[in-house]
Amino acid sequence: MAVEIYTKVTCGFCMRAKMLLDQKNVDYREIKIDGDAKLREDMIKRANGAYTVPQIFIHDHHVGGCDELFALHARNQLDDLL
Repeated sequence: MAVEIYTKVTCGFCMRAKMLLDQKNVDYREIKIDGDAKLREDMIKRANGAYTVPQIFIHDHHVGGCDELFALHARNQLDDLL
């Protein structure tokens, strides 16, 4: 899967990021870290210390969180990454 997104169930930013991906008809792998210390640790390591959700990866490239995803979209750069 080209897009992976680490999320928590109650995270509004996660919901916004997923909505944007859904609107663009992008398939993604959602990795829910709720209550899973190992997955959270893996995410933090993979995201170079970032510990908030969502953390988004496109083709193993760390995009960042929801704000960064929307910024890419606003600059018309998201489609090129996908």
